[in-house]
Amino acid sequence: MANRAFQQVPRHEHDAPMSLVSPRPRRISITGFKQRFRRNLGLRLISLAIAIGLWVFVNAAQHGALETFTVPILYRGLPPGFVITNPHPDNVRVQISGPRSLLSLIDPSRLAVRVDLSGVGIGQMQYRITPDSFSVPRQTNVTSITPSQLALDVDRIVEHMVPVKLTLGGTVAKGYEVKSITVTPASITITGPSREVARIDSVSTEPFSIDKATADDVGTVDLTALPDMMRLQTEAVSANVSVGPILVQKEFRLIHVEIHNSTYRSRIAPTRVTLILHGPVLTLASLNPKGIAYVDADSAPPGIYNLPVQVNLPDGVDLVKETPEKVMLFVYHQKLGMP
Repeated sequence: MANRAFQQVPRHEHDAPMSLVSPRPRRISITGFKQRFRRNLGLRLISLAIAIGLWVFVNAAQHGALETFTVPILYRGLPPGFVITNPHPDNVRVQISGPRSLLSLIDPSRLAVRVDLSGVGIGQMQYRITPDSFSVPRQTNVTSITPSQLALDVDRIVEHMVPVKLTLGGTVAKGYEVKSITVTPASITITGPSREVARIDSVSTEPFSIDKATADDVGTVDLTALPDMMRLQTEAVSANVSVGPILVQKEFRLIHVEIHNSTYRSRIAPTRVTLILHGPVLTLASLNPKGIAYVDADSAPPGIYNLPVQVNLPDGVDLVKETPEKVMLFVYHQKLGMP
């Protein structure tokens, strides 16, 4: 019986060996759990932050956004001899919506608006800018365009010859005046849009100073600037301003007539004349008429003579008229200086 009790029980060849001692369950203490959790905690937090950042980036990139771009406008094909005369924009502001990741890839220079001006003539033309004018990525849309329409005023460039007018600055000296003005060249060619050129009938100069001038003045003076898009043949001209005294006529009444070169006692009749003189206004204003009218007795012997009245005038003064022109000279037998 004892042998039977310890007799080995036959087993199937696939059966696993039996353990004589049952395994005990492993117990993990709270302290060990905390130690495991704290192990590499920094790396775990960094990994978590990276994962969250990637998630936010991917979701934000795919979320719809709106961005404004400044897009250049390229004007092409304007025929030779033509010009756009009115102010026109060089760029347009475009708002585009779409995923932020796609908007960040947009290059505004590649969206340039190309305005074809070939075949235009004189006058105004309208050009509409539509969303189709821009080649934007898929999943993006043009939502706003400012300005959305261009108004262009086109004109032809022409040439026209106009006279030059000298602008004087200041005032000549008192008693003087400008006698003549010469400008060289007297006319110049201006170039510009036909409608602007048609409005200009002359070109003025900058002020040419003649302040307190008493003599001729020669110099170079600049021409005044013309409106935009207008061109001058030359920027300056030569000016010659002739300045001289103001000439007037003045009447001198009842001027006493003197007797010159007489060796005898004598007298004249009438004794006074009226003179009309021509000359510089300042000279005539300061002229003392005493002694300017006389007759020349020329040592004539006693007798009666009809002699012309002579006038002694300063330089620049001319006799216009005298009344009377002759007087009677009475020469007596008594010599001058004798009792």
